[in-house]
Amino acid sequence: MSHPRLTFHGAAQAVTGSCFRLETGAGQLLIDCGLYQGAKSEKELNYRAFPFNPSEVDAVILSHAHIDHAGLLPKLVRDGFGGPIHSTTATADLSAVMLPDSAHIQEIEVEQLNRRNARRHRAAVEPIYTAADVEKCIKLFKVQTFKNWFPVLPNVRVRFWNAGHLLGSASVELEVQQQGEKVPMRLLFSGDIGPDFKLLHSDPEAPSDVDYVVCESTYGDTDRVDIDEHHRRALLRDEVRAAMHPDGVLLIPSFAVERAQELISDLSQLIAEGDLPSIPIYVDSPLAEKATSVFAKNWRELKNGAMLVHGLKSRAVHFTESVEQSIALDRLRGFHIIIAASGMCEAGRIRYRLKNWLWRDEATVLLVGYQAVGTLGRILQDGASSVRIQGREFKVRARIRTIDCYSGHADGPQLVDWIAQRFPIKQGLFLVHGEEDAISGLTNRLEGIVDHEHMIVPVLDETFELSDTGAKRLRGTAAPRLPADRVARLDWHNDVTALILDVNDALASMPDEKTRAILIRKLRRALAEDEPPQPRSRRGRSKKR
Repeated sequence: MSHPRLTFHGAAQAVTGSCFRLETGAGQLLIDCGLYQGAKSEKELNYRAFPFNPSEVDAVILSHAHIDHAGLLPKLVRDGFGGPIHSTTATADLSAVMLPDSAHIQEIEVEQLNRRNARRHRAAVEPIYTAADVEKCIKLFKVQTFKNWFPVLPNVRVRFWNAGHLLGSASVELEVQQQGEKVPMRLLFSGDIGPDFKLLHSDPEAPSDVDYVVCESTYGDTDRVDIDEHHRRALLRDEVRAAMHPDGVLLIPSFAVERAQELISDLSQLIAEGDLPSIPIYVDSPLAEKATSVFAKNWRELKNGAMLVHGLKSRAVHFTESVEQSIALDRLRGFHIIIAASGMCEAGRIRYRLKNWLWRDEATVLLVGYQAVGTLGRILQDGASSVRIQGREFKVRARIRTIDCYSGHADGPQLVDWIAQRFPIKQGLFLVHGEEDAISGLTNRLEGIVDHEHMIVPVLDETFELSDTGAKRLRGTAAPRLPADRVARLDWHNDVTALILDVNDALASMPDEKTRAILIRKLRRALAEDEPPQPRSRRGRSKKR
């Protein structure tokens, strides 16, 4: 192989499934191997075979522990990968609690799905991976320190830079020494970049003067108002006060790792300073409790780590460990706050909380993180009047609110600043980990800063040859597992769900059974008319006389 090749197996015009494969003459590397979330068409990719042979991958470089970056590592191991997984110490610690939780959720949800499939006479399905796969995966982690070079392949070395996004999160710098070249090719993968102001982290760091940069663009089209910690807590305080109802609840879907800890810290501080009464705060996530212990262990590495530890000791904060304790939350009386994963309402205990509260006027749902297209969180955020959860319909009567000041991602101006600080970028800037509008917004912001021909937006499974004259798209490679126009989009599953809800609403609004019967007949007739014609067998046909 004359030049390195880079293939984008995830986070290509989408924000999930981050996975980039680098091929050199010495072997193959993966930078991240994340789980897909969103519409069912994307989530189905989790169950399909990798578009490469896992046994041929020599090593994985893991930027951080979030599931959209690390969530398919156990499947990679199950399918034949046996090399090292390089990460920071904190990323290894967090992965050791997040990946088992991911496996547990999958096993539980598949068990429930198979019960429904059995009633419908449908085939059983298997989880993407199991706890046993996770156990094998965790043993492959090899921890590295920030800013120190380590070898990963012959003539390829890597070092981590603090990305300011999550405890242990890193941008990944690679040097590839090519045969016959005096100067190595330098590549920089941003990972997820934290905002300038973050409760628990310093500003992100990274080197300059590189050949290629692969940069996230999650909030590339967003320009947030700069806020400090006092303003952030004031916004949270106002939302809590507005949600207070004698018999109500404030539900906060939250990533169990870091977002939950930030919320605990701020809520505890507001109560301690008298800005809020002593409201019971329940953290309904076994993962959040385990992750909190990792944060407490590493508090000295965190900005405001002492504040976090103090907040965790608040009498108002309660963790639910067992399923029984979680179920008991449904019987609580009086206003209370529940923080539960997942942040996009895609899995975990938050879905049970929503089933219990969405249809009640006295409930408020506060969204505090990014909601990908097709997720339940995004559907609620976009104003749905009804939703389906695990096959059941629920009217949305709860208040749905959003605040964006807890995001772990840099906004558009901050991304532009981060990119500008990497100059010179000699050969190319790849924009990834963003939906269409976000990437378009960031591209527009970079006009006049980065040459247009140097900005590249890859599609899923697209391969580029990297040379000292620029990136070249390789034609004739394998077809993408999902066409570009179906990535980060609502799919037919979403359309069917919306149709079912609309039909139910229409039937409920009709005055009598006769009118309902007419509509049902029309629907059946439409289905019959759209059925493809069936081939007629010659056997049994009567001859014309």
